[in-house]
Amino acid sequence: MTCPICRRKTVHAFRPFCSKRCAEVDLGHWLNESYRVPAEDTSDDSEAEADAHKNRP
Repeated sequence: MTCPICRRKTVHAFRPFCSKRCAEVDLGHWLNESYRVPAEDTSDDSEAEADAHKNRP
């Protein structure tokens, strides 16, 4: 298995990374919101949310 940051061989203690540095680089990506999951906003979802807000007391 290779490190997803630098592509070196992984070390069991830091798996899936090769070092603490690469693990911290990855954590930094998460904290800075560099990683994103693509999503599409569909009109069905928007309408369902609007209906839910209308029905609240």
